[in-house]
Amino acid sequence: MKVKVCGLNNQSDIELLNKIGIDFMGFIFYQKSPRYQNKSLILSNISKYKVGVFVNEDFGSIRDKILKQNLTHVQLHGDESPSLCKKLMTLVRVIKAFRISQYFDIDKTHEYLESCDYFLFDTDSDSYGGSGKKFNWDIIKNFTKKKFFLSGGIDLESVDKIQKIKKENEYLFAVDINSKFEFSPGIKDIKKIKRFLKKLNDGKF
Repeated sequence: MKVKVCGLNNQSDIELLNKIGIDFMGFIFYQKSPRYQNKSLILSNISKYKVGVFVNEDFGSIRDKILKQNLTHVQLHGDESPSLCKKLMTLVRVIKAFRISQYFDIDKTHEYLESCDYFLFDTDSDSYGGSGKKFNWDIIKNFTKKKFFLSGGIDLESVDKIQKIKKENEYLFAVDINSKFEFSPGIKDIKKIKRFLKKLNDGKF
């Protein structure tokens, strides 16, 4: 199971997480987020995949961040069009996020099937993520159109259900953890993340 830690905005956490068994680091470039990455972080020595998270940015702005930060992936968390997603695929791998509410129509994902590399399912909120709340995972547990990241309120108690979904659905590619593993927005609880990894991966982190 792949693991993404999102909302990183301080150097010490980045360096510590680079040494343990996560796969993706997420950096939020949405100015209204409390985890907005507006510092001169040194990302050149990171051995993990580097994901830039954007909300309704234009192609030029995203491209500039990709080049400046040497991003490997972008996560598009707003209402970006399939054509923008596909254009960005020429530069990096693209993760298209969908904000899930009880009224979400899963068929809305179909127009993006050829326009990104992965989907990400998160809880619908006014803040475009980081709400700390879960959506009803039954909505996506049988989704098999494209590999996806599961996000939204994941905590230590979520592991058993995540493992159950993974056992039944190989399209669950990764989990995305954030607010439930923080002391404050952007300041991660590394020990808690290690406990999560150990529980998720049967004793290995």
